[in-house]
Amino acid sequence: MFAVIKTGGRQYRVVPDDVLEIGKIEGQVGTIVQLGEVLVLGADTPVLGTPTVAGASVAAEVLQHKRGPKVIAFKKRRRKNSRRKRGYRDELTVLRITEILADNAQPSIGPWPKKEKVAPAASEDDDEAPKTARKAPARKPAAKSPAKAAAKPRAAAAKKPAAKKPAANKAKTEGKSDKK
Repeated sequence: MFAVIKTGGRQYRVVPDDVLEIGKIEGQVGTIVQLGEVLVLGADTPVLGTPTVAGASVAAEVLQHKRGPKVIAFKKRRRKNSRRKRGYRDELTVLRITEILADNAQPSIGPWPKKEKVAPAASEDDDEAPKTARKAPARKPAAKSPAKAAAKPRAAAAKKPAAKKPAANKAKTEGKSDKK
């Protein structure tokens, strides 16, 4: 069974267990909301609404409220030094369709339970100490050999300061002045 619903000026074809992003609607995360504007109920014999199907609704669980991707509207008039940059992000609600209801029925399915994190089961050998306590001790860095330590001062003494470049000769302007 499917339904075509209208919300936020857009139409969506939905089936149970669909996840879709729509314009922001009221509702706490984890609650069930009913979407009442059903345009088409589809099954073996589809029912078309004029404009909506009477008594039909769609139950959905609110999964998340979020913001959509950033959209930049940049306008420029060439050679006029005129630019305008505006941006916005849509407010979205993520829904999971739980049921498609007809004849003024109320939702019978509640929100899905949250997944709990399960700790890994400990084996018989690990009863005494956890795995993190069995790490090998850290090694100390090895002492430097005397040959390497003696090589560094020679290299520092061998360096010479960079030679300075001679100053550029200025053109002499003797006897060429026109001032009298």
